[in-house]
Amino acid sequence: MAIPPQDRSFDEFVAQRSTRLLRTAYLLCGDRGDAEDLVQIALMRIARRWDQARRAPDAYTHRVLVNLVRDGHRRARRRVSEQPLDAHDLNAQVGDHAAAVTERDAIVRAVAQLPQRQREVVILRFFADLSVPETAAAIGASAGAVKTHTSRALSTLRAALTDAPESSSPKEAPGAE
Repeated sequence: MAIPPQDRSFDEFVAQRSTRLLRTAYLLCGDRGDAEDLVQIALMRIARRWDQARRAPDAYTHRVLVNLVRDGHRRARRRVSEQPLDAHDLNAQVGDHAAAVTERDAIVRAVAQLPQRQREVVILRFFADLSVPETAAAIGASAGAVKTHTSRALSTLRAALTDAPESSSPKEAPGAE
């Protein structure tokens, strides 16, 4: 079903959210080209169902993105795996990168190592800036599950991104008894 010409709310939604959606898609799939394709497919699906999606377009669109990424993972499991280029070797050839780029790369790699649900929750909560209820709607889970996945993911990321091992008990201040 096409959007009536007098209804510009979809055009406004696309103009306002496409950059944010692209960033979210990139973080979910890890490839810029695939992310652009995912956003285009998601927006086409949203356009067809704009009457339903307009009530909560962000949640609806994020739900479509998450489902598209999951579909891609399912298809990928059935294909022969490809060997990606090692980004570390590429960085070594170029040489002078800012510390921020290195940190971002470490974060993206650590997030990519998380289990799928935890990765989805972290990306939607902290990169797409969705609330707990919005994230729950996007991944089809309860708010409690989102909180659990968030806690576990942050613990894993904290351990992966720090040199010191994480302690389960708080350290006592010197002289405290």
